[in-house]
Formats: sequence, structure tokens, C-alpha cells
Amino acid sequence: MDIGNLASSYSDIYGSNASASKLEGQLKSDYSKATDEELMDACKQFEAYFLEQMFKEMVKTIPRNEDSSSSTSMLDYFKDEMIQKVAADSTQQNSLGLAQMLYEQMRRNYGLDADSLS
Repeated sequence: MDIGNLASSYSDIYGSNASASKLEGQLKSDYSKATDEELMDACKQFEAYFLEQMFKEMVKTIPRNEDSSSSTSMLDYFKDEMIQKVAADSTQQNSLGLAQMLYEQMRRNYGLDADSLS
């Protein structure tokens, strides 16, 4: 599976949003000459996006009141923004370890570990 298509498929499924577009741009970048900081930042962004999608699916399991008003769309916007912020904060403060695993794998794939062994 081409990882570059991963973000665009999520974008198609969940609608276009800023985090999906940002992630897609990150995935299409060439990280062969990236610094450790840039590589880790991309991995943390992916972990945050993963958590965001997981949180959104969890929210869908909560039963909704049938008396929905016109302000529901505005609340949904703020709810999505809150979920995005919580996911980003969770990644920064209490990482699942996904970002670290991706970081280590990308370093191996791009041959960056050989530089540190020399």
C-alpha cells in the first residue's frame, strides 16, 4: 500500500479538513535529507492525526438526541476543533509510542541510522 495515498483516502472518507491536507503534504515530502527534528515532527503529526480519527469514531458511538437544532452544525465544528486539539496535545504530552516507532522505522528506511553509527 502506498502511504502517500493514506491521507487522501482518509480525507475522502471523513471529508476534507486541514489536518488531512497537512498530513498528505507531509507524507509526500522527501525525508531522505530531513533533520531528526523534522522527521520526529512528521511522525508526531501522523500520530496526532491517527488519534484524531480514533476520537471522532469514538464520538460517533455516543447516542444523539433526536431533538437536533440548527445550532448543531456549529457545535459539530467546535467539537471537531476540540478533538483535533486534544489529539495534538495527547501526542505532545503522553505519546502512544506510535510516533517513536515511525521515527525509528523512517530513520532505518532512509539510512539515517548509518550516519549515527559512524
